[in-house]
Amino acid sequence: MAYYTYDSLDSELISELRQDGRATISNLAKKLKVSRATVQNRLDRLIHNGAILGFTIRVHEALDKETVKAMMMIEVTGKSTSQVIRKLRGIPQLIKLHTTNGAWDLVAEIHTTSLREFDEVLRQVREIDGILNSETSVLLSSL
Repeated sequence: MAYYTYDSLDSELISELRQDGRATISNLAKKLKVSRATVQNRLDRLIHNGAILGFTIRVHEALDKETVKAMMMIEVTGKSTSQVIRKLRGIPQLIKLHTTNGAWDLVAEIHTTSLREFDEVLRQVREIDGILNSETSVLLSSL
């Protein structure tokens, strides 16, 4: 990501796009009380600098009810964190990966289409050299 100082307008624009990634430039300009040209320029810069990596959809939970979702906490041995992260990024069902502090070194969000696929992902993660321990919690419902 290129170096750029992000200001409150950039943060507000990103926040609006998190709520609706398909919002029009005109609607964003109205909500942010700036011109359409300003929104377009900011959006272009945020994409160019890597602050915005892409646009996606959020599916209503009623339509996504078959997805098995879980959070996996991962403990890494020694100084192998970079190697472990590279291997974890190769597993497409790990949709988010975070570093953290405390007892666990990494937290991964898992989305699979079935329990069989979920079991396979757990096996793949546990076979990665450098992972000492993991604990996974299946997410039952969102509040």
